[in-house]
Amino acid sequence: MEERLEAPRSVGWAPPASTWHEYLPHAALFVIAAVLVAFLAFPLGAILVQSLEGKQAEFVGLANFIEYAQTPALLQSAWNSFWVSALVTIIAVPLAFGFAYALTRSWMPFKPLFRGITLIPLLAPSLLSAISLIYWFGNQGLLKSWMQAVGINEIYGAPGIVVAECFAVFPHALMILVTALSLADARLYEAADAMGTSAARKFFTITLPGAKYGLISAALVTFTLVVTDFGIPKVIGGSFNVLATDVFKLVIGQQDFAKGAVVALLLLVPAVVTFGVDNYVSRRQTAMLTARAVPYSPKRSPKYDAAMTAYCSVIAFLVLAMLGMAIFASFASFWPYKLTPSLRHYVMGLVDAEVGEAFVNSLKMAAGTAVFGTALVFCGAYLLEKSKAGGPLRTLVKLLAMLPMAVPGLVLGLGYIFFFNAPANPLNTLYHTLALLTLCTIVHFYTTGHLTAVTALKALDHEFEAVSASLKVPFYKTFWRVTVPICSPALVDIARYFFVNAMTTISAVVFLYSPETKVASIAILNLDEAGEIGAAAAMAVLIAAASSVATLLFMALAWWINRRTQAWRVR
Repeated sequence: MEERLEAPRSVGWAPPASTWHEYLPHAALFVIAAVLVAFLAFPLGAILVQSLEGKQAEFVGLANFIEYAQTPALLQSAWNSFWVSALVTIIAVPLAFGFAYALTRSWMPFKPLFRGITLIPLLAPSLLSAISLIYWFGNQGLLKSWMQAVGINEIYGAPGIVVAECFAVFPHALMILVTALSLADARLYEAADAMGTSAARKFFTITLPGAKYGLISAALVTFTLVVTDFGIPKVIGGSFNVLATDVFKLVIGQQDFAKGAVVALLLLVPAVVTFGVDNYVSRRQTAMLTARAVPYSPKRSPKYDAAMTAYCSVIAFLVLAMLGMAIFASFASFWPYKLTPSLRHYVMGLVDAEVGEAFVNSLKMAAGTAVFGTALVFCGAYLLEKSKAGGPLRTLVKLLAMLPMAVPGLVLGLGYIFFFNAPANPLNTLYHTLALLTLCTIVHFYTTGHLTAVTALKALDHEFEAVSASLKVPFYKTFWRVTVPICSPALVDIARYFFVNAMTTISAVVFLYSPETKVASIAILNLDEAGEIGAAAAMAVLIAAASSVATLLFMALAWWINRRTQAWRVR
C-alpha cells in the first residue's frame, strides 16, 4: 500500500525569513522622507501660508507683499542687503582667488600653515569678526584715529559689515577656488610655453577659463552667505538695516509675523536663484581632466614664489589679527584703560551671565547633530544610491535632500516658529526643546553632508550589493560589514562638519531657544546687546577653542579609523 506524504501542519503561519528585510529599505526611506517633510517642507510651507494671511489668520492674498513694497524703510533694507553682499563678493572672491592661486600654482613655503590659518573663521561664530573690529576701530578702538585719518568716520554700519563679512566668507570661497585651480592639465601650459606665450596671456587664456565655473560658484556662495547672515549685522550694523535684521525685528520686536514671513520669502529668493544658477553652471561644466591629462606642477621661481608668500602672509596676518584681538580683548581687565590680563570676562560670561549652561547646551546640540545627523544623512544617501527602495518616494527624498542648500538658516528658523508653535500641531511639544534645535541644525546643514555621503558611496562598486543578494545575505549586513567600514573616513568628515557648524550657528536657532535651551552662540548676542562686549568676546573665543579641540579629536578619530578599516588601500 502506497503511503501518502503530507506536509506537517503548523500552528501559525510565519512569513519566510527573507520577507521582512525586503521591506526594510522601503520603510527606512519612508521614515527619512517623513523627517524631511515634517522638518523642512512643512515649515517652509508655513512661511508661505503666513505671508498670505492677515492678523486674524484670514486670507489676504498679496496684501502683505503690497504693503511691504509701499514701506520705504523695508525697501531700503533690501537695497542695503543687495549692495553690501555684492561689494563683499567683489572684494572677497578676488582675494580668495589670489590665495588659492598661490597655494596651487607656486612653490612658496609653509603651504599647510597658510591653509590652516585661513580655516580659522570656520571654527568661530561669524560675529567674532564683528566683535574684533569694534575693538580695533570702534568708539574706543585701538586704531580709531588711523581709520578717521583715511576718511572713515566710524566702523559701525556698512563699513564694519563689509570688512567682517569678508573675513567670515573668505574660507568658503577659498575652498571652492582651490578645488577649481587644482584641476589643470599641464599639457596646455607646455604647449603654450612651446609657442612662447607670455605668462599674462597664459593666465587669461588657460587659467581663468579653466577656473571660471569655480569663480562663478564661489561668487554665488559668497553673495548668498552675506545676504542671509544675521550675526554680523546684528553686532556691528548699528542703524544700518538689512533684510536679516529686519526679520528679527519684525518677528521678535514687533510680533508682525505676516511681514516677517514676507521678508523671509525675500531672503529665500537670492538663495534659490543662486542654487539654480550653480546647478545650471555645474551641468554645463566640461571635464577639465581627461584620461590622458598630465597633472600640473608649478615651476620654481624665486621672485614669483616670494611675491606669493608675501601676499599670503598679509592675508594670514589679517586673519590672525582678527582672532588675536578677540583673544586679547577677552583677557583685558577693563578696555581700554586697564589691559592687564584677567579672567574677569570669562567669569562674567560663564558664571554671572550663566553662559556656562548655554555652553553645555551647545556641546549637547553639536554632539547630537554630529551623531544623529551623520546617521540620517548616510542612511538616506545609501538608500538612494545602493537600493531600489521607495519608487516615487525616491524623487521626493532627492529633492528634499538638496533643498536645504537653498534655504537660509534664518528662514528655516522662522518656519519652525510658524509650524511647531501652532497649538494644533501634534509636534508642538518639541517647541523650545534642545531636540528641536538639534533637528533644525541637522536639516539646515543636510545637503553638504548628503553630497559628501553620495560621493563616497558612488566610489563603491554595485557588485557588493549584487553579490550579497545572490548569496541571500540581508542588505543590512552588507551595509554594516562592508559599506560603513569602507566609507568610515567620509562619515568622520560629515560628523566633524555637523559638529563645528552646530557650535557656531546663529541664524538657524535664533528664533527657537528658551531660557533653558539657550546655546552659546545666542548667549553672545545677548551679552553684546547688554553692552558686555568683553564677555561676548570671551564666549566667542571659547566656542572657537571648543571647535578647534573637536576638530583635533575628529582628526585623531579619522587616523585611528583609517588604520583599522583602510589598511587595504595601502600596498
